[in-house]
Amino acid sequence: MANVAHLHSADWVVPVTAPPIKDGAVAVESGKIVAVAPLEALENRYPGADVICYEGASLTPALINAHIHLELSHLGVLSATAHQGDFIQWVSRLVSLRAQLGASGPEVEQAAAEICLRQYADGVSVLADIGNTNVALDLLGVFPGRLLAFREYLGMTEASLAKNKERLVLEEDTRLCSGHAPYSSHPALLAALKKRAHKLGHIFPIHTAEHLAELEMLRHGRGPMVEFIHERSGENLVFQAAIGPEEGSIHYLYRLGLLDAQTLCIHGIHVSDEEICIMAGTGTKVCLCPGSNRFLGVGTAPVQHYLKHGMLPALGTDSLASNPKLSLWREMALLAGEANAPAASVLFAMATMGGAAALGLDEHLGSLEAGKEADILVVPLEKPATSADELMCMLVNRQSSTLPPVRRINQ
Repeated sequence: MANVAHLHSADWVVPVTAPPIKDGAVAVESGKIVAVAPLEALENRYPGADVICYEGASLTPALINAHIHLELSHLGVLSATAHQGDFIQWVSRLVSLRAQLGASGPEVEQAAAEICLRQYADGVSVLADIGNTNVALDLLGVFPGRLLAFREYLGMTEASLAKNKERLVLEEDTRLCSGHAPYSSHPALLAALKKRAHKLGHIFPIHTAEHLAELEMLRHGRGPMVEFIHERSGENLVFQAAIGPEEGSIHYLYRLGLLDAQTLCIHGIHVSDEEICIMAGTGTKVCLCPGSNRFLGVGTAPVQHYLKHGMLPALGTDSLASNPKLSLWREMALLAGEANAPAASVLFAMATMGGAAALGLDEHLGSLEAGKEADILVVPLEKPATSADELMCMLVNRQSSTLPPVRRINQ
């Protein structure tokens, strides 16, 4: 019988991969979970272990934010008031404000660090960050959890393709790299980035099917996104239809050979059932960002369709430039408030196990199971939960500022 240092118990334990356990406990030794069961059973199994009780709380896995842009944290003014206009107009304002305020420097770094630490205090242990600068790299020693810092490549011209390929060759193997989106990264660049990610064994995040302008560009080679690229590049680029008139962004990525179990499609709003079949068949992951989508008015991801095809989406907050509040608790609550919402237990699994699987960390994180890291939250409850369903509803709608903050178990 293993020696167990601590039994952590609470009103409820939420393993995620199994039903919640009333009066449950988690046995922990040297930072690893040894067992999860009712407290009485674990006390009998490990009679010498110290028992630490957390009354009026539940124990859950830490949350995983599978998509954020920390370097845009100083641009919160963009989401401080309701967005007016379409996606292209928001991008234009973002580019203009960033040029005005700067993309790096002390203020940018401080804002990013504040968001980074606030995420951790809110129960997030993993951040998958996308950026064009080294702001996130400087936060690797600041964020107490895991910070995956991806350098994002973009550019649609042949000249930018040549420069990006030269730059990519010079990247250290330790540097995570990704493409931006089908509408902003040259297809040959996306192929090179995916090849590198496959060789180095890391995931490949890419913004996909976030807005309809992307579809118009890929289907017909025209539209507001093409006009925006012309304006930004100063060149009269010629775009041709890259997919059929009834096809979508997933078809485009599939034909480029970019879809597999290590590809993470961010947003995934405007996708057909056929495209979701392709994603499921290739093992492709998806990360939903409901707060950002709602603010920008770009649409709602087909959550139930993903679930129907056996895909458990991850959740992300995106950045303060497109989301007024960066909280995975809020992301869950927004989804819970939509028509035909999944069960609360599924939404909580998206914020934990879904994120872990999307980032290739599900062997270590995302659920409370024997052998996994003891990355455990103590989540105070607003009132006693009389059933597992009531508990999960309370968790996914946990936004009250009057509730005590979450805490962490670190032993």
